[in-house]
Formats: sequence, C-alpha cells, structure tokens
Amino acid sequence: MLTLNNISKTFGSFQALDDVSLHVRRGTVFGLLGPNGAGKTTLIRIINRIIAPNSGTILFDGHPMTDNDVLHIGYLPEERGLYKKMRVGEQAIYLARLKGLDKTTAQQHLRQWFERLDIASWWNRPVEELSKGMQQKVQFVVTMLHNPQLLILDEPFSGFDPVNADILKREILRLKAEGTTIIFSTHNMPSAEELCDDIALINHARVVLSGTLADIKDQNPGKALDRIFIDTVKQ
Repeated sequence: MLTLNNISKTFGSFQALDDVSLHVRRGTVFGLLGPNGAGKTTLIRIINRIIAPNSGTILFDGHPMTDNDVLHIGYLPEERGLYKKMRVGEQAIYLARLKGLDKTTAQQHLRQWFERLDIASWWNRPVEELSKGMQQKVQFVVTMLHNPQLLILDEPFSGFDPVNADILKREILRLKAEGTTIIFSTHNMPSAEELCDDIALINHARVVLSGTLADIKDQNPGKALDRIFIDTVKQ
C-alpha cells in the first residue's frame, strides 16, 4: 500500500528524519513506534504531503505518490482540529464535504456512525462542550467517513477511558478486516502489541527496528514489546 524509500528531512541544522525506509503491507495495521521527538509525526506529515522531504521517494498503491492520493488517506492527528464554536453535526458534515462527499451522503453516513458509537445525542452540541475523549470520537468518525484506503492514526487513544479505548480498538480491527490499511503511531506499547501486524521503531530520526510483530517477538523470547522497545532504544 505504501513504500517509503530513503526519506530524509532537516529543519535548519536539526535532522528530523535520516534515511528512513518503510514498507506498509496492504490490509494490515502497521505500528509506527518511538519515543516523543523521534520523528514519527514528521514522517506522517510527509506522507500526507503537508511538508516535503529533502530527499527520498514515496510509492502509494504502487505508483509515485501525488497530491490526488491524499484524497484516499484518512488522517487523525494527535492534536484536536475541531472548531470549538461549531456544532458537532454541522462541523462533521463540513469536514466530510472537504473529502468529496455530498451533503446528503455525508449526513446519512454520519448518522449511522454516530448511532454505532452511541454519540447521536451530541449532534447539536457545540464542540467546546465535549471532553477530550468525546472530541476524539468525533474526529475518528470524520477521519474515516470517506472510506480511505489508508488510515493514519496518531496516538488515537489519547484522552480515552478504558471503555472507549476498547470501542475504538474494535473499530480499528473491523476496518482492517474490511481491507483498510492502517498506520498506528504511538508510544503506547501494550496497544501496539494488541493491534499491530508489523512495526517499525524510530529513534533519533532513524529506523532502529522493523519487521512483523510475530518475528520480532520470536527473536526476543519472553519479552513484552515495551521491554523490547526500551532495550532497543538504549542500544
């Protein structure tokens, strides 16, 4: 689904990414792991064509990536991006239309998703009245409403209680089962171990560990992913 070849990015004298190469298999959950400041968000912004790399290439679905390919990506950033004064339903329809849905289709799909996630009662509430976790639920719905081929989730469980985190995990696995390719960026190792098929660990702008989760666990018998993470970062 996505191939990144030798991606490098600098900001002045700061090296944010250094020769990063990744291969994201279609229909899998790919864990983009690393400590804060490792370069994960910079890489995500490059994939979304928000910023450009200094060097390297990206293939999307087998061809050199173009601006049009972004229409097939859903991106849930860690930072909230909702307009505080707008009502939830009004804003969700607006954001869905930016992704190419007409108003009638957007409203129909949104109503279905709001019912599924038990948030229909929020439709006419201003965003500023919602908790952090409630806003995250709304953003998750808007992110995948246009049925993206590639879904990028940056710390999606931030602000969620265990019950709502479990609901979102089930939705992620359901989307994967339906063929969606998912990049899951986090430093929460238990969630990554629960959800991911493949992982790449970035530290100090470079990939220091990558492969299928099963193979990495086999190579580190008896170790949980958080212990493998710590030991690799310390090397």
